[in-house]
Amino acid sequence: MESPEKQYNKALGKGIKIFTKSSSLVPIVAIILGLITGAIVMLAGGFNPLVAYGSLFGKLIDSPYDIGETIRAITPLIFTGLSVAFAFRTGLFNIGAEGQFVMGMLGATLIGVKLDLPWFIHAPLAMIGGAVFGGIWAGIVGYLKAKRGVNEVISSIMMNWIGLYFANYVISTWLSEKGQQKSMEVHESASWSIGWLSEAMDHARMHGGTIVALLCVAIFYILLWKTKQGYELRAVGLNPDAAHYAGMNVGRTVVKSMFIAGAFAGLGGAFEVLGVFGFQTIASASPGYGFDGIAVSLLGGNTPIGILLAAILFGGLTYGSGGMSFEADVPTEVVRIVIGAIIFFIASHGIVRLIMKPFSFRRNKPADGSKEASRT
Repeated sequence: MESPEKQYNKALGKGIKIFTKSSSLVPIVAIILGLITGAIVMLAGGFNPLVAYGSLFGKLIDSPYDIGETIRAITPLIFTGLSVAFAFRTGLFNIGAEGQFVMGMLGATLIGVKLDLPWFIHAPLAMIGGAVFGGIWAGIVGYLKAKRGVNEVISSIMMNWIGLYFANYVISTWLSEKGQQKSMEVHESASWSIGWLSEAMDHARMHGGTIVALLCVAIFYILLWKTKQGYELRAVGLNPDAAHYAGMNVGRTVVKSMFIAGAFAGLGGAFEVLGVFGFQTIASASPGYGFDGIAVSLLGGNTPIGILLAAILFGGLTYGSGGMSFEADVPTEVVRIVIGAIIFFIASHGIVRLIMKPFSFRRNKPADGSKEASRT
């Protein structure tokens, strides 16, 4: 019989196996069921689903520009997906990635507009500023959780709206151009745009944030599973009482976890300013990347490679919906139905497993059909 320590370490190691049969089949089946649901909705509306899906996926590779813009749409979803997943891996549910994303935009805008430095200092500083702003915004949620016992779901939802209107206030008061509903342009020295690559991709908005996003996927894995800090973060998430008994500072770990999660989302917001638009608007609604990050995290199973693949799927569906609208005359809302259906089937994995059960039974059925063989 294994010792309690070995059992505990084994529990902490769960999730490191990313592509087991059971963990990978459920998302794949959920995606298929989501696409089928979308096809049924299209048929009910009098549209041809084959033409619609052909237009959607064709849009993604139609030209170098479309390929570049697809990559651009995928990048922020990687950041917000990592943000939600990191918190979840440490026992927290980060609904506030949307507000942290907006605060990341604000931090990058402030540094990009107000400072004028050499590019090799300005660009990294603006990026770090966005990460810090997002991290602080999430750290407030972690502090309320650790010191006051406030549920992070409630506080992070509220912080989303506070972040949106706080950013609007700062932009309109100190950063906006006269008569404009947006901030001033960030200095060229703060930009993360890759000019030569954008030209090669027919002026698609390519930027260095995509490379940083891929690095963050690796950092997510290394930090959680290859460092002492990651061990403590997962231990607190798995069992706070046991972690406290082992001498870990649970409150500090909760704040640290939320700060790191917020930094991921903040980086996504920073690159939207520094790499895509070059300014921040006074928005009446949040951009939605943080909420989509919840779906990306869920579909990706809160694993780094899973999140990358889920971001590619969701970003591709979102950008490709334009092809459905223009070429097949299908409303873009149908794509949101498909995404919603995929999320539903992922969340209702019991239904998916029930659908898969007859197929798995046939696959595992012994050749002689005996019950004893199936037991062994």
